[in-house]
Amino acid sequence: MPRLWHIPATLVLTLGVWGTAHAHDDAYLDSLTAPHGGQIRMAGALHLELVLDKTAKGDQPHPVEVYVTDHAGNKHDTVGAAGTATLLSAGHKVTVPLKPAGDNKLAGQAPYTASADIKAVVTVTMPGEDAQQARYTPLAARPKQAH
Repeated sequence: MPRLWHIPATLVLTLGVWGTAHAHDDAYLDSLTAPHGGQIRMAGALHLELVLDKTAKGDQPHPVEVYVTDHAGNKHDTVGAAGTATLLSAGHKVTVPLKPAGDNKLAGQAPYTASADIKAVVTVTMPGEDAQQARYTPLAARPKQAH
């Protein structure tokens, strides 16, 4: 049977890799409904969902939580993991140590004020693996996107 058309393997591979990377960019992740109401970012082979207290005022410690899943949304056990979350807002910077808090969660507490301009950098180190890092704008307004 004659071949009607031929696609070079490198083109197929390139399109496949682009499609996979594109599917997990920040815009796509922001279009998802995060299981715990936070913001999801990709960090290596993990998805990290950062959850901040939306009513936090800077005068007392408030929870900082990071939920760890794989790309399919399956929980990733955090036993033996460690991390930090650095929160930046209005010239104020605080770094929060994150420790395993059951199941797929890392948690800590810090004084911060919930505001749309708050930014965060989360670093997570799973046992026996290199540290992974993700950047967030967890309380910024995001346009709704169709899938």
